[in-house]
Amino acid sequence: MRVIFTGGGTGGHIYPIMAIIERLEQTGIADKSEILFVGTEKGLESKIVPAAGINFKTIKIRGFNRKHPLKNFETIDLFIKATKRAREIITEFKPDVVLGTGGYVSGAMVYEAAKMHIPTLIHESNSVVGLANKFLGHYVDRICYSFDDAAKQFSEKNKLVKTGNPRSQQVLGLHSNDVDIKKELELNPEMPTVLVFGGSRGALAINRIMLQSLTELKEKPYQIIWATGTYYYDAVMKKLENFDLGKYIKVLPYIKNMPAVLPQVTCVVSRSGATSIAEFTALGVPAILIPSPNVTHNHQMKNAQDLEKAGAALVLPEDDLNANNFVSSIDHILLDDKYAKEMSLNSKKLGVPDAADQVIKVMQEIKH
Repeated sequence: MRVIFTGGGTGGHIYPIMAIIERLEQTGIADKSEILFVGTEKGLESKIVPAAGINFKTIKIRGFNRKHPLKNFETIDLFIKATKRAREIITEFKPDVVLGTGGYVSGAMVYEAAKMHIPTLIHESNSVVGLANKFLGHYVDRICYSFDDAAKQFSEKNKLVKTGNPRSQQVLGLHSNDVDIKKELELNPEMPTVLVFGGSRGALAINRIMLQSLTELKEKPYQIIWATGTYYYDAVMKKLENFDLGKYIKVLPYIKNMPAVLPQVTCVVSRSGATSIAEFTALGVPAILIPSPNVTHNHQMKNAQDLEKAGAALVLPEDDLNANNFVSSIDHILLDDKYAKEMSLNSKKLGVPDAADQVIKVMQEIKH
């Protein structure tokens, strides 16, 4: 099966595709020569995709400017040029199916493929549907989604298929017993442990609240692994120069193998991007979520609230964050074993262990 995947800008658009590609190869349905990823030159995909040895092409496109509407004449012109480039790529590659996950590049690619009568589908990994996917919902053959709230935002009910996030299945496959993070960090293997992180670069709000809470956290009967993110690590370590962390608080720049580490902790503190949530729910890890307010349509808050509603997470809005509610939330999970186990079960109920297979099944169904 020949497939064009398209999406870009954020990990939430890229990682579901990478999980599907991996599964297509594992099952022998498609090999790398039959797969093409179309993204943008400056997006995160331009680094991740070629590094994985996947064929990669780019289209020049940008989003609408809400602050300066006059600049949108240029944006419309770019979109028209982008669809022409999309047609060239599609004609040359001859895909059986085109799948988009969001971002403006997928808008051009999937729209043009639909116009050319090539089977198309989109995958929405967030609770709040992005503009590109909303637009494409009218044209595609199928709409795959993870959160029930996303389904309500599409009027094309006959196209909807709940598949979950393909990253869930990939994470279960990546889970390895070879990594013993507590042993590596010389932590107590029996003690409850919280992992605090804000993505590979880190999150300023999460690092700030950790610095404010350290004196109190140091006295707790649990352990903390704090991944500051590579961007903030040096600044955090400078502030900790004269602070004795003790035996049970370990500070790292980042976690190399997150799927292997997650099953070894009692709970996590993190942002609430779609990829992180797919990982937590696949493995059933209770979460304290601090949604990023700097995302489109506040979708991280909606993602987090869906988990909280299901009893799988506690949500702390960044505006309301303080040392008191931060520490008490960690206490609530780590000092109550029964509650932690209940949250873990609720989290696992949301995970979809065969999500990538489900998306591939939809791809095969719509293929001519």
